[in-house]
Amino acid sequence: MTNPKGYSEAAINRSASQLHTDEIEKTSALKDFLALIKIGIVNSNLITTFTGLWLALHFTGQSFLNNLDIVFFTIVGSAFIIAGSCSINNFIDRDIDPFMDRTKSRPTVTGKIPPMKVLALGLSLIGFGTLFLSFTTLTATIIGLFGVFSYIVLYTMWSKRQFVSNTIIGSLSGAVPPLIGWAAVDGNLDKIAWSLFLVMFIWQPPHFYALAMRRVEEYRAAGIPMLPVVKGFKTTKKHILIWVAALLPIPVLLTSLGIPFLILATALNVGWLVLGIYGYKIKDDVKWAKRMFVYSLQYLTILFVAMVIVTLI
Repeated sequence: MTNPKGYSEAAINRSASQLHTDEIEKTSALKDFLALIKIGIVNSNLITTFTGLWLALHFTGQSFLNNLDIVFFTIVGSAFIIAGSCSINNFIDRDIDPFMDRTKSRPTVTGKIPPMKVLALGLSLIGFGTLFLSFTTLTATIIGLFGVFSYIVLYTMWSKRQFVSNTIIGSLSGAVPPLIGWAAVDGNLDKIAWSLFLVMFIWQPPHFYALAMRRVEEYRAAGIPMLPVVKGFKTTKKHILIWVAALLPIPVLLTSLGIPFLILATALNVGWLVLGIYGYKIKDDVKWAKRMFVYSLQYLTILFVAMVIVTLI
């Protein structure tokens, strides 16, 4: 296996060894496991999965407590397939991860977990996750497997290292979790379910472009054609604004959640757009990108938690 710059795996292993001889942090097996499955990504995706499930129960007039089995199978199944997909992502990316500060301490890079064990773990988690989802609906299972395919094949194996549009292609997998949640309750996906999908799909490019601006030199060193690497900061900022602006009409699709939610969602969208426009008045692009990144995290959390809260009022 070689990376985009043509380094052999042996050379990469030597590089990783040199980088980490004095830097490898002593970690527990649990911490290594959580890093391997990217627990932060798992948790954030479970929030959107749960929201999709909760709203499906609410709008179909079903009781949450009477469907705890569906909740269990959906959450555990989703967690497993996401964790498995992330593990395989780490397995595939172990040649480029040594060149990035935020990934060079992963157990697949430090050698704490052998590559084939990582692959076996990933496949096992996906298998168990698919089994759990099969106890809900066929639609949820199929959507879950599409998420796995889009993340591992379409993003990690195909577009990530070849196309500047890799972030957009990768957004497909990140937009799937709320659909899984909804489909686990109601296989006939309502327009609300697709609206959640749109929110997640549109949210991801500005979120990850902001991250890429902060880590641009790392992506450049790893040979990943992220937008800031290929097109520069000026173009990236324009793209971020376009994607954020695309979120403005989305609340109209969620009017069934009530006027208070409509006002909140619109305010969040306008706030993000204003912050983005402010980026043209400050000289420190990286500082602006950090603010946009932090706002994107707060935006997503507030928006999806609010969706649940308004149905309880």
